[in-house]
Amino acid sequence: MSSGTDVDEVFNPYSDEPNNNKPGYSDASLVHNAAGFSGVKDYRDPEPGEGAPLVKDINGAGASPWQRLLGGGKYPLEQRIDQKRRGIGRQRYPFVTWVLSVVMVAVFIYELVINSQQQGTPVSFHPVVNPMLGPSSSALINVGARFPPCMKDVTTVPISTQFPCMNDTANPPDRICTFESLCGFGGIPATETPNQWWRFITPIFLHAGFVHILLNLLAQLTAGAQVEKEMGSAGFFLLYFAAGIFGNILGGNFSLVGVPSVGASGAIFGTVGVAWIDLLAHWKIVYQPGRRLVFLVIELVLGVAVGFIPYVDNFAHLGGLLMGLMFGMMLYPIISQTPRHKIIVWVLRIAAIPLAIVLFVVLIRNFYKSDPYAACSWCRYLSCIPTSANNRCKGTGLSYTTTTTSTTT
Repeated sequence: MSSGTDVDEVFNPYSDEPNNNKPGYSDASLVHNAAGFSGVKDYRDPEPGEGAPLVKDINGAGASPWQRLLGGGKYPLEQRIDQKRRGIGRQRYPFVTWVLSVVMVAVFIYELVINSQQQGTPVSFHPVVNPMLGPSSSALINVGARFPPCMKDVTTVPISTQFPCMNDTANPPDRICTFESLCGFGGIPATETPNQWWRFITPIFLHAGFVHILLNLLAQLTAGAQVEKEMGSAGFFLLYFAAGIFGNILGGNFSLVGVPSVGASGAIFGTVGVAWIDLLAHWKIVYQPGRRLVFLVIELVLGVAVGFIPYVDNFAHLGGLLMGLMFGMMLYPIISQTPRHKIIVWVLRIAAIPLAIVLFVVLIRNFYKSDPYAACSWCRYLSCIPTSANNRCKGTGLSYTTTTTSTTT
């Protein structure tokens, strides 16, 4: 070997003489060779929402879609934690949230048109003012609000009851219409039992007024959109409707039967439930968890306070929150840093499935009983402030007309 020759780790000789003067040598060739060796050719900063350009976890490369849905190891633990802290979820755009928001706006316009056709103005000011700046209660019932007398046989509100017509603006009302015309959707013949079960679903897309829909759109397009990006559209879709429907079922059981209820608040509170699951499961991962806890508590208190406003039902909020906790536990991708944490998460996931089913079945059966209130006599006060106008929350809450006299029961 010459003086300018060395050997590498596998005993192959190479020269230690400078390469600068050799044919074909250039700085560009060094860069090319280095890029080829490292496997990174064109490095760039990640776009917002794209995630750090880290390598995939070899052990998680074959993870099934179901494993990835539940937070399985498609990427290394460190990368998943990093993406979590940066707010990067499963997808960049919340498509379901956008579609639902467009539908909500379209349906609200339809509500205003109906009220305008009946009363001459989109917003009801007579016989009473809608504090949400929207249609009258009769119009809301007609387009699909949750209203138990249209859904089942209510002893205190028989099908023979007559109501103020939608176009009646007098106070007290001087025009009365049949139960059939109020419930709409083809009406309910006097010889049949009301069975408009879809009123558990339709209120999700209805809103009591401009104030109501603006607040819900704000929450849905911010907090709801973030939950969808983290969960994925499929999981978010299931969560949204499970929470919204269950909220209406709970309200149908314990709210005053004569008070119509509308709004996507139950579904939106389902996303709040997911936010609680996220915080509690990732307490050691998320940035400033104590601060997030304070904001969630404030959000919960404000939501419950809003639930006492006319046409808005606290039971929809509380029911949506409860089902959001259940479905969040079932479907939200949770990062486990220890085997113990992973075991706890899976035990809770499995337990949440039968619990959610039992809650749905028990409350649906209770709703169709003659007296759902018997299951919880004090529950009505969670969505009703006792006043003389509502008979201290012990009547139906309904103002209706049987002859020519307006009556509140």
